[in-house]
Amino acid sequence: MRKRWPSPAKLNLFLYITGRREDGYHNLQTLFQFLDYGDTLSIEPTNDGQIRLATPIEGVPDEENLIVRAARLLQDTALLMGTLPQGAGAEISVEKRLPMGGGLGGGSSNAATVLVALNHVWNTGLTEDQLAALGITLGADVPVFVRGFAAFAEGVGEKLTPVSPPEKWYLVAHPGVSIPTPVIFKDPELPRNTPIRSIDTLLNCEFGNDCEVIARKRFRKVDELLSWLLEYAPSRLTGTGACVFAEFDTENAARQVLKQAPEWLHGFVARGVNVSPLHQAISGQAEYW
Repeated sequence: MRKRWPSPAKLNLFLYITGRREDGYHNLQTLFQFLDYGDTLSIEPTNDGQIRLATPIEGVPDEENLIVRAARLLQDTALLMGTLPQGAGAEISVEKRLPMGGGLGGGSSNAATVLVALNHVWNTGLTEDQLAALGITLGADVPVFVRGFAAFAEGVGEKLTPVSPPEKWYLVAHPGVSIPTPVIFKDPELPRNTPIRSIDTLLNCEFGNDCEVIARKRFRKVDELLSWLLEYAPSRLTGTGACVFAEFDTENAARQVLKQAPEWLHGFVARGVNVSPLHQAISGQAEYW
């Protein structure tokens, strides 16, 4: 049985903030697409009922790590449903390629990969809807990774409509800073009243990100990086940052620009894909990277 599982990155091809909710969260309209690039999780099933993380993250206790939380959540849910095999446990390790605080969804993707993979490994029989419902309790972006198809998202990101945007090539770059999401959403100058539009309208407009103006104002490196990339191709922030991306029609075009990057830029080239590499792996259509 497969032991290594893809945990792909995502891009927000656009992100608009349409209002603030009474609970303090924000209503959004955003377009998620996956990348054929990300972390890799290794999952070894055990029969002692324990969940062990072999690669802890410095400064993050295991009980706060989304990988461990997702595994224990599935374990507890399947136990209540009576579908958890006797003594089902797991040892999990992660090969991190995605930066923390980068807007690429690394933590949410890790959690989703654990839910989907362990549901498969343990044969607990939860449906995609049930896994997505578990995912939303871990983070707003987890359900889109669980469902595994590019999606237009509304609400806080939980209302998903599958879509098929063009699968472009992207140069994704990290400016060397981490942006905590609350820093962006608490800024008084953040645009919060972008008009709600239909998906058809949005797909035919120039894409943008309402968080970008704040990220550029508060983080000089983000501003420098975007200014450089915009000389070569349409470029913008993903999520609340700090990563930015430039889009190209071919892999070669993206790699040519990456070769010219300044030394302080950390980047990679990947293709946007509408079916998550995790779901391609589950269905046997593709190997992990």
